[in-house]
Order: sequence, then C-alpha cells, then structure tokens
Amino acid sequence: MAYRRVLLKLSGGALGGGKGGIDFDILNNIVSQIEFAHRKLNTQIGIVVGGGNIVKGINISKFGIDRVTGDYMGMLATIINGLALQSALENRGIQTRLMTAIRMEEVAEPYIRRRAIRHLEKGRIVIFAGGTGNPYFTTDTAAALRAVEIKAEIMLKASLVDGVYDKDPKKYEDAKKYEKTNYNEVLSLNLGIIDATAVALLRENKIPLIVFNIFEKDTITKAIKGDKCGTLVVP
Repeated sequence: MAYRRVLLKLSGGALGGGKGGIDFDILNNIVSQIEFAHRKLNTQIGIVVGGGNIVKGINISKFGIDRVTGDYMGMLATIINGLALQSALENRGIQTRLMTAIRMEEVAEPYIRRRAIRHLEKGRIVIFAGGTGNPYFTTDTAAALRAVEIKAEIMLKASLVDGVYDKDPKKYEDAKKYEKTNYNEVLSLNLGIIDATAVALLRENKIPLIVFNIFEKDTITKAIKGDKCGTLVVP
C-alpha cells in the first residue's frame, strides 16, 4: 500500500545533476516521477527543495560573505528552484502551489500550515521553499519540520547516492551500505545523511525516512509504495 501523504526532499544538487545550475532534462525526469506517483498512487505530496545548485550559504561564507547573508541568499536560491519545479509540474496539468517561508506575495504564497494542508487535501502538490525562513538551519531541517507540520507519514530524501553508507562510497570501495538503520545509529555513528536537528524532529515525531538515488529508475514511486529502495531509517 502506498503512503497517503509524503514529504519529498529534493536537493539542489539533484536538480543540477551535481554540476550547478538547473539541468532541465533532469528536472523533467524528476517531474515525470512525481507526476506518476501523484496521479497513479493518489498520494498527497509536499516537496522541500534545496538551493545548493545555485548558492549554498555555508560555502560562500568562506569567501567573506557574512554567514547570515549567505544563508538568506541560499533561501532565495531554493525559491528559484521552487519556481522552476512549479512551472514544470503545471506544464503537465498538475495543480501546484509554491509556498515560501520568506514573504514575497508577488511570487508565491506565504507559508501557512493550515492552508498547506488544505492544498494537499484538494489534490494539489505543495512546494515549500525558503527553508525555515531563518539562517543557520539547513533545508534538511526545513524538510523535517514541514513533514511534522503537515503530518506526513514518511519523509523521502532524494539525493545523489543510493542510500546510507558507513563512509563515502565515492572515496572508499569498501564502504558498507545500510539497508535499514535507525536514528540513534545515524547519530552515534555520525553517518551524516541529514543534520542532527532534522534527526531529532523526525525521531521525536516517529516519522521514518528513506534515502535513495533520484537518478535510479522509478525510485520515487518505489519509495512511496514501500518497495525496497535505498535505505530505510526508522525512529
């Protein structure tokens, strides 16, 4: 049985194919997966999108940009990605709402929890951009927060790797992949899949997490259906 309501976290890196900017072929591939899950599985989908393909606040702060300013720049980058994702979904006839934690009514709706839930209940896909609206918080934390607020049954983290490893699989051939783990192990072994604040939110509210590679075929659908996919992290 498919999950009824999910929170999908899309990294900015995924939208850019790991190269920066927005790769529109990749964007359309991701949207195709979202469309299938939305239409065929009748799943309510909320999406939090990152901005690292454009600006990552913590990175540019190393070059003399104030950290708070850098984080706000990163939040604006997530809104750019959100607009691209919204347009791509609407081009396929899917009703979509972009909501931002930073008010900019000419571009998107301000984030209001009850309104977001109502959009989901009406069958609209809701994109949450602007992070939490506060510096020093990652978009992973924003995704965990929105998952809790909209009462998502699971959080899906679409990344560039096919699951959780004990060390970087790109650097170490003997890296071990976890088929299933839990939040306590994620923290104690410092597995680094999401930050500690996000882990605390998900663990406290008993929301599981699936980490998977967005570029593998039909991974969003598999994750929503509960099929074997990536790494399952349980409370």
